[in-house]
Amino acid sequence: MIVDALTDARNSPAIAPHNEACHAIGGIAVANTTAATAIGYVEAALRGGRPMKLAFLNAHCVNISRKNASYRKALRDFLVLPDGVGLDIAAKLLHGSPFTENLNGTDFVPRLVAGLSGHRRVALLGAAPGVAERAAMRLRELAPNHEFVAVSDGFFSPDDLPDVLERLEQAKADIVIVALGVPRQELFIGRHLDQRHGQVFLAVGALFDFLAGDVRRAPRAVRALRLEWAWRLILEPKRLWRRYVLGNPAFMKDLLLDKLRLWCVGSL
Repeated sequence: MIVDALTDARNSPAIAPHNEACHAIGGIAVANTTAATAIGYVEAALRGGRPMKLAFLNAHCVNISRKNASYRKALRDFLVLPDGVGLDIAAKLLHGSPFTENLNGTDFVPRLVAGLSGHRRVALLGAAPGVAERAAMRLRELAPNHEFVAVSDGFFSPDDLPDVLERLEQAKADIVIVALGVPRQELFIGRHLDQRHGQVFLAVGALFDFLAGDVRRAPRAVRALRLEWAWRLILEPKRLWRRYVLGNPAFMKDLLLDKLRLWCVGSL
């Protein structure tokens, strides 16, 4: 799976055009890059009129991808950025060094919109009712040169999908930020969004909740220690205990198995 992911990366429409170095984690090619470089890729896609999909991968996402082939396949068309200490542990164990930079969406996306030149129209889709609107207000404060519009919350049914896509098309956005949770958001982008709806598509998880102030970020000291996952577990134990208490050991077990597979391939 790891060797296949590296092979896929060489031909990936998301990674290959940038000649980007990557690490394969759980069968997914993850770009080993910096925030500034990734922002440059987005700028180039917008200037060139090329479609671009961008997602973030953390340990929980890797666990999901091992069980969900559709999600894993969809990510082949995304520039996937590393999110969290779990990815650094994986990169060091499997490839000898951590990622160049931790590019979690909560920090990266505000930096992206603040750093983009010119005037861009950005559509927000997802989260609970009212959250996208408050997130858009916060983004306007961070990047007043751009226009932010909330198109829909994430609680729409399959019957509502045509109307949501129509509203998104009418928004005439350059960038579409989708917060539907993993893997729904990546599958939604891959299956339903194209250049009628925007040029750059971002899958961002809980970003809107953080921007709207509905979920508190960990203090800087906790983030510096790479323990934001523990902070979130303390805040939302009922919702997140499976993800972290059960998920983290499963992630480490699978990494060790991946390491063994790599060793076996290398010893042939």
